[in-house]
Amino acid sequence: MSAVENINKENPTCGCDPYLLSLIEPQTSSVEKKSGKFTGLLIASITGGAALGLTALCYPFVAPALRRVVLPYVPASTAQVDNVIKALSLVKPNGRLIDLGSGDGRIVFAAAKLGYPSHGVELNSVLVFYSKFQAWKHKIQTATFSRQDLFKVDYSKFRAVVIFGVDQMMPELEALFEKSLSPSSHIVACRFPLPNWKPLLTIGEGIDTVWVYEVKKT
Repeated sequence: MSAVENINKENPTCGCDPYLLSLIEPQTSSVEKKSGKFTGLLIASITGGAALGLTALCYPFVAPALRRVVLPYVPASTAQVDNVIKALSLVKPNGRLIDLGSGDGRIVFAAAKLGYPSHGVELNSVLVFYSKFQAWKHKIQTATFSRQDLFKVDYSKFRAVVIFGVDQMMPELEALFEKSLSPSSHIVACRFPLPNWKPLLTIGEGIDTVWVYEVKKT
């Protein structure tokens, strides 16, 4: 029997020496293991990146809830906006208007269209960017926005305040307005009234009610 016939009998599949095959097989297994590790790392990286991106997107909406006083983003209804504009038309404040917790800017834009230079303060940076973009897009130069804490605003610059507050923060806001606003300034409170001040006007009903106050001379 020839040498070739002996090799073929030992490995009839490829005609290779079994010893040589045993040297090659571990290398193939090692490549497969490396490939598996790479795939696992790739999946982990994609998953981690997606989670990080989702966290970054949600943070501006969640962060305000971690503060001492929570002012959630709840867009004003059409009826609420109309009642605010009606209130402003009746009292005709003489000077700039500020909207506290301006959200997507709809109150600021409505007041600016009525002729009042208006500024919105908002903690959510995404909403601030959106509002600024809308003001630029529609060329509304009398509507401005900033990311700012409403308790750190210089209220001496404004003669009218609009606030969509929550019940637990109204006493603190009442004290803030009494200390910071100039006499004859007007406050339009939406959803919840100031607890101790007597309103000059009450417009609407239910959740769409707005209360209008005038700051008295001390």
